[in-house]
Amino acid sequence: MIREASRDDLPALLDLWLVSTTAAHPFIDASYWQESLGLVREVYLPGAQTWVDEEDGLRGFISVMDARFVGALFVAPDALGQGIGGALMRHVMARVDDLSLEVYQKNTRAVNFYHHLGFRIEESAWQEETHHPTWIMRWQADQTP
Repeated sequence: MIREASRDDLPALLDLWLVSTTAAHPFIDASYWQESLGLVREVYLPGAQTWVDEEDGLRGFISVMDARFVGALFVAPDALGQGIGGALMRHVMARVDDLSLEVYQKNTRAVNFYHHLGFRIEESAWQEETHHPTWIMRWQADQTP
């Protein structure tokens, strides 16, 4: 079931974010994500609209900032491949007709996932904090294949 996140979800969202982002980015030292936890808790999640997928606990979430930037899409590692990420993304795509996101180039699983949903690479960027390149990707409702 997909629903809008509530304030009570914050601890579970942070736990899921930390486990998922660490697993999805093995090329970045896990301490970076630990150090970023406060920023996610105090700035990013409160500044975004977030939906969760819940079935016997939180299985995934998506956060959208400024009504068009996907700041987070994470699925519990033990729930990957079950269609949760796609369902969350389609939930947002049904409400917004122009989305962008940033994804690490080395995260090929995510890059391929976004391509499959109709996102296209628009530019390359550099994350100074992690010293890794990213792709800026965009999806528009009228351009989906």
